[in-house]
Amino acid sequence: MTTILPALTCCGICLVMSLALPAQTPPTQSSPGQPTALADPSLDSRVESILRRMTLEEKVGQLVQYSAGQPTGPGTGRTDYDDMIARGQLGSLFNVVDPRQINQYQKIAMEKARLHIPILFGLDVIHGFKTEFPIPLGLASTWDPSIVEKASRVAAMEASASGIRWTFSPMVDIARDARWGRMAEGAGEDPFLGSAMAAAYVRGYQGSRLDAPDSIAACAKHYVGYGAAEGGRDYNSTEISEHTLRQFYLPPFHAAVEAGTASLMSAFNSLNAVPSSANPFTLKQVLRKEWGFRGLVVSDWSSIGELIPHGIAADGAAAARKAFTAGVDMDMVSSLYHDHLPELVRSKAVNEAALDEDVRHVLRVKIALGLFEHPYADEAASGKIWFQPESLALAQLAAERSLVLLKNEAGNAGKPLLPLSKSIQNLALIGPLAGDLSNSQASAENGFRTSLATALARQVGQDHLSRFKGTDVLGGTDDEISAAVAGANKADVAILALGETPDMSGEAGSRAHLGLPGRQQELLEAIVHTGKPVVLILFSGRPLTLPWAFEHVPAVIAAWFPGIASGPALARTLFGEVNPSGKLVVSWPRSVGQEPLYYNALNTGRPPGNTDLTHPPASTDQRYVSRYIDEQNTPQFPFGYGGSYTTFSYGATKISQQKLSAAALNRSLSDKDKADPVLKIEADVSNTGSRAGDEVVQLYIALRGTSTAQPVRALKGFRRITLAPGEKRTVEFELRPEAFAIWNDRNELAAEPSHVTLWISPDSAHGSPADMEILP
Repeated sequence: MTTILPALTCCGICLVMSLALPAQTPPTQSSPGQPTALADPSLDSRVESILRRMTLEEKVGQLVQYSAGQPTGPGTGRTDYDDMIARGQLGSLFNVVDPRQINQYQKIAMEKARLHIPILFGLDVIHGFKTEFPIPLGLASTWDPSIVEKASRVAAMEASASGIRWTFSPMVDIARDARWGRMAEGAGEDPFLGSAMAAAYVRGYQGSRLDAPDSIAACAKHYVGYGAAEGGRDYNSTEISEHTLRQFYLPPFHAAVEAGTASLMSAFNSLNAVPSSANPFTLKQVLRKEWGFRGLVVSDWSSIGELIPHGIAADGAAAARKAFTAGVDMDMVSSLYHDHLPELVRSKAVNEAALDEDVRHVLRVKIALGLFEHPYADEAASGKIWFQPESLALAQLAAERSLVLLKNEAGNAGKPLLPLSKSIQNLALIGPLAGDLSNSQASAENGFRTSLATALARQVGQDHLSRFKGTDVLGGTDDEISAAVAGANKADVAILALGETPDMSGEAGSRAHLGLPGRQQELLEAIVHTGKPVVLILFSGRPLTLPWAFEHVPAVIAAWFPGIASGPALARTLFGEVNPSGKLVVSWPRSVGQEPLYYNALNTGRPPGNTDLTHPPASTDQRYVSRYIDEQNTPQFPFGYGGSYTTFSYGATKISQQKLSAAALNRSLSDKDKADPVLKIEADVSNTGSRAGDEVVQLYIALRGTSTAQPVRALKGFRRITLAPGEKRTVEFELRPEAFAIWNDRNELAAEPSHVTLWISPDSAHGSPADMEILP
């Protein structure tokens, strides 16, 4: 659905979470799930007690949802919510953020409706409620699920205090194409990392008990394949084989289900010519039968109505019938369930037993949330718990760890330009994005946000900082550029804050050109041509193709959109109080023509071999491999890459044994909850620089000789470590049988005899290999 980007959070309860973030290896995609309230058998008797008293119209009402607040897409066409609630014909509302209004609606449901079934209020709580954290792409760049879990806990506490008990988050779509703006809302291109982040969001939102007053129901979206939209155009069609679907796109959703997510959202897109909101294979076969999901499935905004333009439904009744029979429980805003389901049941076109089952899914979530016992928001408490000190500290830590140092070469002094010295006499801050990028008006009004300019002034003194807009994000004048150039000429160092505005990514933010919008490239080149040292800070919801910048600018930081603490986080990083440690979760393209671009690709029958791909083919023999004749194959920066103010070295990858048995692995896979590790992998990692730093150590695997082609590398583990200067540590990973399982040529998950290569490395393009065999 359409995304509200503001941070939206805490009920008078201080955070009990420690801000110490231990190194960890995340669970694999098939690790045991967390206990879920939805599986509690005691819910069933309560559900049945309500269900047997419901009329047909009341049953359908539980499957109906409308937007009653600020619309985030086409209007619903309805305003008679009070009357519908009183008649038991509405189960959920969203985009209502005022606790007084929430209580007004809820009072109608609890006092006037015949069965007193509470309304479930939802909202796009994407990266915070009021305390705004980095966008999800930035949060994922921390490679720290514990930060994601804690940030989601803050969001849940703040949102629930306002009466919002359901968030349409996390977005767990695999995103391989930077043209697709919704890349900003997810964890990038890798299913292993995406699975770890998906589970962390669910744990954070839902807490230890779903019925706790500070818990909100998670909603994993968009199910499924939405991130593969053709041409990177939002809402567009996707073609994904079942093998690729199972191996790459489904795992993060499975991880969310295993973690206990209360709901999923069906996507806008068609998948292999079947719209995702009318796809019984994904919604019933995979989700219900294979995964045993007991929560509710809600459509995306009017995606049931969109079955008509998709071409699989001639009218609203047909669209309602197809979505319902495929497995969509709740209709978001199209009103087609309300308008047509009762008659479809009466005419026997829809089985009432199937209707009952969908109602069970909705009631089970409402009961599990404790809404029947505690339906109302505490109007006096909600605003008091926004922007708690612990929440703000966590937001700053998350922002600092989300920043990715892409380049840091020598400045005029012959050493890396960053970190900057506080003795700078004249620092010029230039660019249209140096101001407040917040979408949260409350944070600005209440003084909880410090701008980048203010934060830099605290570092060097107000008298030593000058500020120039230079251009707008789109547009700008010659005089503005000239003023910025004049300011740079007087400066010791120029910091440029360039990129996109937040609304240029996210939903409906597809871009065909991924360079700097407007006249920003012109501004950048003009400032660089002054000869002064330049630091470029990129604000964006995706990688931007900037070959000129990466060739000519000595220092570049990918800041994404860092949230409420963006100013202090960037200033502390620029001046070395924080050593950057973020790592890319998407491959950074050199040009838009490389898209879709992702590290875990399959090899081809004509691999490059020893062919030099850093220039166009010099001979006929060099042409006939999988390559471009005018661009390198490799990304500007690989998945997993991120710089530091210190340096790290990696020793040889060592493994505990040279052979494993496919038969033994498959026996263990049948009881994965009890499976012990079958292989230990380790490597020495040393801090060879002069300052302490965090490093995200990554483990990759490649399999050859299997029945289906496997990626050239696949992430199977990661661990954040902190090393003092000169310190060396042996980093160890343990792999369980599922790490070696693949989706084979029969679309079965199994281990096969194969040659295995493993790397412990700083990113997806480096590391020393270790080899072993999986025997029959």
